Amino acid sequence: MSDENQEPKERKTLDEREKMSELERIRHSCAHVMATAILRLWPEAQFAAGPPVENGFYYDVDLPHRISPEDFPKIEEEMKKEVKANHPFEKIIVTREQAIADSESGRLGGLSERPGNVSKFKLGNLEAIPVGEPISYFKNGDFLDLCAGPHVMRTGNIKAFKLTSVASAYYKGDEKNPQLQRIYGTAFKNKTELEEYFTMLEEAKKRDHRKIGAEMGLFAIDTEYVGPGMPLWLPKGTVLVEELEKLAKETEFAAGYVRVRTPHLAKEKMYKTSGHLPYYADSMFPPMLLTDENMESKLCDLDKRREDAEMEIERLVADWKKSGKTADLTEAYESLNTIRSLGGEIGEVEGRERYYLKAMNCPHHHRIFAAEPKSYRDLPLRLAEYGCCYRYEQSGELFGLMRVRSLNMNDAHIYCTAEQFAAEFNAVNEMYLKYFKIFGIEKYVMRFSTHGKEGLGKKYVDDPELWLKTEDMVRQVLIDSKINYVEVPNEAAFYGPKIDVQVWSVIGREFTLATNQVDFAVPAKFGLQYKDRDNTMKTPLCIHRAPLGTHERFIGFLIEHYAGNFPLWLAPEQVRVLTIGEDEALLNYAKGIVSELRAAQVRCEGDFANDPIKAKIANAEQARVHTMLVIGGRDLEAGNVSVRLHGKGPQGAKKKEEVVADIMTAIKERRA
Repeated sequence: MSDENQEPKERKTLDEREKMSELERIRHSCAHVMATAILRLWPEAQFAAGPPVENGFYYDVDLPHRISPEDFPKIEEEMKKEVKANHPFEKIIVTREQAIADSESGRLGGLSERPGNVSKFKLGNLEAIPVGEPISYFKNGDFLDLCAGPHVMRTGNIKAFKLTSVASAYYKGDEKNPQLQRIYGTAFKNKTELEEYFTMLEEAKKRDHRKIGAEMGLFAIDTEYVGPGMPLWLPKGTVLVEELEKLAKETEFAAGYVRVRTPHLAKEKMYKTSGHLPYYADSMFPPMLLTDENMESKLCDLDKRREDAEMEIERLVADWKKSGKTADLTEAYESLNTIRSLGGEIGEVEGRERYYLKAMNCPHHHRIFAAEPKSYRDLPLRLAEYGCCYRYEQSGELFGLMRVRSLNMNDAHIYCTAEQFAAEFNAVNEMYLKYFKIFGIEKYVMRFSTHGKEGLGKKYVDDPELWLKTEDMVRQVLIDSKINYVEVPNEAAFYGPKIDVQVWSVIGREFTLATNQVDFAVPAKFGLQYKDRDNTMKTPLCIHRAPLGTHERFIGFLIEHYAGNFPLWLAPEQVRVLTIGEDEALLNYAKGIVSELRAAQVRCEGDFANDPIKAKIANAEQARVHTMLVIGGRDLEAGNVSVRLHGKGPQGAKKKEEVVADIMTAIKERRA
């Protein structure tokens, strides 16, 4: 995926930095070389952060001059000079006091001291370095920067790079901070890899799911009436949705899952119990205060009664003052009590319960588990649902089908004992591998995300023993099953370790497909228990899994993976029968084939117009119809059809019965 608008998840620890790959070190070093070049052109530039990111690097810069792509050639020319100079990357350990002094003199993030041009962002970055952690600079040539590294040995180790884009970004990702210019670039080990990367990007543009989706009439996003990030599935796109759901249901049924359905919203209490509120509130739609049609009149009536009670107190006080006698305050007390009780009634009406649109299915499934008593004999329990969820993604982050606000998730939650965990987790991984084979995904990696000790009680559930135990369990399953994985520290979910499934399309573009998570904390929050063999009550482990992710994101991936040329079983229009001529017997023969295929649930249409066959074929090719059955006079006489496949051309004439049988088998087997 593109690295545009990325923010680092959080500051990496020194140990995490030392685990940077060779390519990440090259890109990190290239960011420093880019800063060096920018300073030679604009010495007043102030730099913030310059990390490696997915597919490249960036550096945030504060500069009066607005950098544009037109500036890239001269920046790159200066970068080449720095690479040719082959300066070493020198690491220098300093005190905090020295770092503050160098920031105030403008030396940090500069080529020299810059009186009056304080390195303000470096002062801010210094504050993020924990007390006791070594403070270091890295120096290449004249450029000196506050940096923990690591880098390559010398600037000459950077062999192939290119600047790609410029965007705006807030310092430290906070909109209250200054807005900076973010200059993106990429670097590779050699020019061949760099050229291959940009060739892939060009091919990706042709395969853009938004472009192909519009051409094929798969989906629409109506921002005026429906809202941004909420796709409308058109008839052909709905075919893709339903075929994927059918695949998931068949696969899950065979694997012992049971299906459930849950509402699209729930009380605030649900998400507070799960721990998603308040921490996940920014990603949820604002709450709804449910009311009835008489609510407004009830509030008006209560306000009127309160006003009457207040006026009665004023009258009693006025009469008392006027009479000069000792007052009987009984009536006044009664009016005061009326006001107090009315206040409570108004508060009760105004403080009605909050409901949230469902942002995740798991809390609902936990309540399904709790709906009936469970024993160890009921486990593992695998609850599956294609649940529709709603997430309030920021408008600037919405992107076609890849980042949406309304999403249909291939979700399931497996409740199991610790002894059952390995087998269940491995079965989920095997399901992923089955799907990869069906969709022709040859390159993948499981990103195994673990916790960080410093985040316990903050970012993560504070149970270090369970963290280590469950992480060991996941790690062992991955090793035993020989799954291709990498371990990434400090990126787990708040309730347990997780796996992000990264896949590559046929052109080499990387996508995050789905997640697979272990939850050892939330079931206990909901009081989920089962009776074990020894009659004690125990809390189950929960595995969250979604092998096909969401319909939206996965279909976006498939559109680009196949360039819209879907395999027969998935194609919106599977077969089109094309006739040559208007002979009645020929038309009846062709219409009979359409009827036969449609009766077998094949998505088949007929083009019986008296148009040239070349035009009919061109229309079918443009519509990306998978299989064309061309029928002329000779085909009719021989009981044949002439088969043509989209993008592959004529396949020859074959017996009708043979072709129909092969179509049926190919669909049933979901051939790639």
